Amino acid sequence: MNKAILFLILFTTGSFTSIYAQNSFTIKGRVTDASSGDPIPFANIAIKASLSGTTTNFDGFYQLTYSPPADSILVTYVGYETRSKAIKSGIAEQNIDIQLSPGSQQLKEVKIFAGENPAYAVMRKVVAAKKNNNPESVNAYQYQSYNKIQIDMDNLSEKLRKRKAINKMAHIVDQYDEIKGDNGETIIPLFISESVSNVYFRNDPRRKKEVILKTKVSGVGLTDGSLVSQLVGSSFQQYNFYNNWLNILEKDFASPVSDSWKITYEYYLADSIANGTTQDYHIEFEPRREQDLAFTGSFWVDGQTFAITQIDANVGKRANLNFIEKIKIQQSYALSDSAQRWVPEKTRVLIDVDEPTKNAAGMLLKFYSSNSKYKLGLPLSSKFYDTGIELREDYMKHDSAFWKNSRPESLTPAEILSFQLVDSLKALPVVKTYTEILNIFVNGYKKLDKWNIDLGPYLFLYANNAVEGHRFRLGFRTDPGFSRKWIFNGYGAYGTRDNAFKYGVGMDRIISRKPWTMTGISYSKDLERLGVSAETIGPNTLFGAFSRFGAFRRAYWQEDIAAYFKREIVKGLTGSVQLKHRNFRPLFPFAYKTNPGEGAESPLRSAFEVTELNFETRLARKETFLQNDNERISMGNGNSPAFTLRYSLGMKNFLGGDFSYQKLSFNVKHSFRAGIMGRTHYNLTLGYIPSTLPYPLLYTPLGNESLFYVDNAFNMMKYFEFISDKYVVLRMEHNFEGLLFNRLPAIRKLKWRMLATGKLFYGSVSESNLSLTPSVDHEGNAIPTFNRLTNTPYIELGYGIDNILKAGRIDFVHRLTYLQNPNVTPFAIKISFWFNL
Repeated sequence: MNKAILFLILFTTGSFTSIYAQNSFTIKGRVTDASSGDPIPFANIAIKASLSGTTTNFDGFYQLTYSPPADSILVTYVGYETRSKAIKSGIAEQNIDIQLSPGSQQLKEVKIFAGENPAYAVMRKVVAAKKNNNPESVNAYQYQSYNKIQIDMDNLSEKLRKRKAINKMAHIVDQYDEIKGDNGETIIPLFISESVSNVYFRNDPRRKKEVILKTKVSGVGLTDGSLVSQLVGSSFQQYNFYNNWLNILEKDFASPVSDSWKITYEYYLADSIANGTTQDYHIEFEPRREQDLAFTGSFWVDGQTFAITQIDANVGKRANLNFIEKIKIQQSYALSDSAQRWVPEKTRVLIDVDEPTKNAAGMLLKFYSSNSKYKLGLPLSSKFYDTGIELREDYMKHDSAFWKNSRPESLTPAEILSFQLVDSLKALPVVKTYTEILNIFVNGYKKLDKWNIDLGPYLFLYANNAVEGHRFRLGFRTDPGFSRKWIFNGYGAYGTRDNAFKYGVGMDRIISRKPWTMTGISYSKDLERLGVSAETIGPNTLFGAFSRFGAFRRAYWQEDIAAYFKREIVKGLTGSVQLKHRNFRPLFPFAYKTNPGEGAESPLRSAFEVTELNFETRLARKETFLQNDNERISMGNGNSPAFTLRYSLGMKNFLGGDFSYQKLSFNVKHSFRAGIMGRTHYNLTLGYIPSTLPYPLLYTPLGNESLFYVDNAFNMMKYFEFISDKYVVLRMEHNFEGLLFNRLPAIRKLKWRMLATGKLFYGSVSESNLSLTPSVDHEGNAIPTFNRLTNTPYIELGYGIDNILKAGRIDFVHRLTYLQNPNVTPFAIKISFWFNL
């Protein structure tokens, strides 16, 4: 029988297909990270000594068909050690799961013998098409988002395991192999959550809103479900690589497709695949300097639109970050049906937190997001977006059927077990004790659940100064368990030297949560000091607590009663009105002329009362708030400025007020990225007081006589050194974020960060206000007055080093003007400490 007849028989009977199939084999499985258990998308799978190959999908799965002979498969991916695994012979279909260990594999060396790097031609087209491909360039979109977060404790030291709380937790989880690490190490689940939400965006005006439909949260030490439920939504898990910078953990990372891509990164054209009439491109990238805040990884590019279709971006331990072993962001895009645009579909983030000390533990933070049901266009009314994050009233009411239908993929056995274990761990009495201690340290208050009040804050419990002697203080506030509409607070203090009681009480009422509307009244009687009052210090509680120590010069008694009303008018615009009455009873030599027209013969007084009406409006259009039951917490204003306008009207004879006056001030606060140079912060205030008033009612810039650097103070200025009624205050700080030190081989391993600071105060005092203050009383005794600026502004400039031993900062500050004033120095070294990533 000849070959042609044999071929015809086999083909017509189907035997040919069977013989061919017997020579074709299939391997499928999943590739995961050996340290975290997370899937590794876009990994390269190849048959050794063969042209057969594929890549894993976003969830780490792969399927590969090959023809023998073949003895093993090879898995490679940038940032991981290459691994091979044997193929069992003679099996038509087999499953091979592979775990890759993190390694140091870098990009292939780029050798260009003629012309430029071929990856650059692709990159120019990707950057040129950014505006068209950026999802935020459309006029509007909306989608549904499923989000999952898990936080685990890992790398427990032997010393830490011996602590009572950790030992009891480890004893429980060690019974289950499902949640152990690849090498059998203990991993303690601390938090796990799921949420489903609808996300809405419009471009003009630029607004975004998330409505959280359902949440399922379980965490060790959690006491506030509503706040956490807002944090586990989609709003805080958005990573847009089309922006020049990605803000992660309050740090700015350069995007691999930023406008300055060539300055920060090196690229390699790893592959190109035919896609119809075009080619899709695989680009690998890494930072030119490994200490920079930049990524290593790869992305695929659609050859027709030059949009990113999938990306894997990693930050390693050598980057200028503290306590971070690794950051990994993986994102896949899908082509939307409505507009044929590539939109983010799935995102997976891993943050591996290193042990801060040898006797501590590490942390694993895992985020997963899946977006679906995209609708592009169709912007909603601007008012709809007024509340940035909103919880549905029934967000906690759900059942297993809801989650089964809402999850894009089922929970793994380890995740199901983590939900159960977290509930068991948080019920341990020793864990509750440690949680309570941590809460006191973070919030400054000790919770008394039985009475629904918090005692504190602990920073103000004790002080010692020359006027009060030993000062003891205890305060309280009610929590949401007491009431979700009424908030009460108060404190009492006593000084052992002046034997005087000080006290204060307050009551607030939440009228509406949407829009946020509050009103309240307060009363206090306490000792203050001129130029360093609580109102001048502002929100810096640490500086406020320590300012109670020392000489306490120019002290005075103040009795203050106030009532206010505050409301968010539209998103980003808040208005408030306040009626306040207070008195001034000095404990230092002070007097003012009650009738300055009589000159030296004018009667003198040392005490006064004022009644004023304050109007304030604040515009911060990109500010996002979380509603934490009875309070709102600002999550920042992005890179946009915040504007505050304040007007005060003093009313004579109303409630005993002694003066009629007006005060006007305007403030701008802004933080923005200055390209590769780092981040700049500035705070500008313009003020004007067109009235004749005793100098305690004029403007006093905040000085600082302590060893510590204070951001909102003039650090080389004495307390109460200057007074003005017309003034300009400018405070600036620029952090180079390692830009300079990363390039110095001798010190870049220290991860120091250089910064520069500058502060300016310029103002004047009117002749009428100067003439109001006498230099001597009627008996001829000298009365201390005040200093004022001449035509020269007060200026101080500084430079410093941040991130010393991961927590310290040293500032070298020079005072440039008014060096002739008594007891001033032209130079000082200030220190400060805080937790720094």
